[in-house]
Amino acid sequence: MLAIGNGRQRLYPDHSDEQNRKHTQEPMPVRTLTRLFNLVLRGATLASKFLLIFFLARFLEPAELGLYGLLAATIGYALYLLGLDFYTYTTRELLKRDREEWGELLKDQGALTLVLYVLFVPLLSLVFATGTLPWPVAGWFFGLIVLEHLNQELMRLLIAISRPVLANVVLFLRQGAWAVIATALMFFEPETRNLETVLLAWTLGGLAALLLAAGRLCQLRIGGWRKRVDWSWIRQGVKVAVPMLVATLAIRGVFTLDRYWLEALSGLEVLGAYVLFMGIGNAMMSFLDAGVFAFLYPGLISAFQKGDADAFRQGVKRFFIQTTVFSLCFALVALVLIDPLLSWLDKPLYREQQGMFPWILLAIFLYALGMIPHYALYAQGRDRPLIHSHIASLVVFIPATWLFSIHWPHLAVPLGLSVAFFLILVWKTTAYFRLTPVQYRHCCPETQAST
Repeated sequence: MLAIGNGRQRLYPDHSDEQNRKHTQEPMPVRTLTRLFNLVLRGATLASKFLLIFFLARFLEPAELGLYGLLAATIGYALYLLGLDFYTYTTRELLKRDREEWGELLKDQGALTLVLYVLFVPLLSLVFATGTLPWPVAGWFFGLIVLEHLNQELMRLLIAISRPVLANVVLFLRQGAWAVIATALMFFEPETRNLETVLLAWTLGGLAALLLAAGRLCQLRIGGWRKRVDWSWIRQGVKVAVPMLVATLAIRGVFTLDRYWLEALSGLEVLGAYVLFMGIGNAMMSFLDAGVFAFLYPGLISAFQKGDADAFRQGVKRFFIQTTVFSLCFALVALVLIDPLLSWLDKPLYREQQGMFPWILLAIFLYALGMIPHYALYAQGRDRPLIHSHIASLVVFIPATWLFSIHWPHLAVPLGLSVAFFLILVWKTTAYFRLTPVQYRHCCPETQAST
């Protein structure tokens, strides 16, 4: 489960809602119940992820929570190396072909995956060989990488072939159910309050999700498995996927390097406090993604493709208002509740490090604001400024954090994040005003009449 530090660090949004709207053909009552069930599952998953961080902070020692944060961030980053975001290419090709041909494409993707495992698994071992992560968790680390990667790819496939309910069930098993079980176990059995319990529950949740998804896909009787691997098709897909991946790796790099850097500056215990505070901040992004972005960005795409400038302007306006209001309200509530929360946790170290919490909220707030021009540009197919801004954020984060670490080592990372995300906000906003046609930014009757 990558609940800690995940946020939304992908260049391109998840198209699950768009695919569901496009492919759902059930009668209206069935469709309504299906959508309601999907919302309940998503809500339960989000709630489980949101609450897990608090209970881990309550039941685990700060150093254990810090180590869990490092593991989760490293696994999350490794998934991009092992997958290359190749699904963006495979999904599009699957939808063009009959089910009898799907096996050929999935076999090709599997061949690429094996090559990537051979290349990157030895490199990932360096985090243990260099002492960055302790060897006792190496088995959990590699097992969870495989489970998370396979589950992620299978869930994307389920979404692509219009199985949204099953995909959400798989997601809940991966990220929600095991968290509830682990929390309950640690609550009633004090001897289970350790990192091994958390990792075991995570592994069992991943196995359950994998068995469910793989079993259901086997029932589809997909054809085409006997065809030879088409390496030319794979090379073409890599060319398409890699530009998208570069920007994703850059922004994900910021959300992974931050933990290692803070651990180097202040130790695992302080990192535990950072993981707790960042978990709260990232909850804001998770709720924004589920409650605002997923509902509004398809409308922006549709409005631009139809040439409806008024609908596009109104969509961007709603994006701005809803994102800003929700983010400010969330931040204010979090600032009010952080004191009673820390009192409930009863860990003096978290209160000692409370000063970094407002800066983390500021960084996430800036990141959330940056998603407004992000989706406006994405809807227009303006990918280049998105890629450039994410790469620049990593380039700026490193020297900014280093400079801050000279005088404020405990605040260096959240301050560096704030600078990096402010750069993203300015970059994307500037690109939006520079690249968006004037009638899509302002109501210009003369311009519209001439067009």
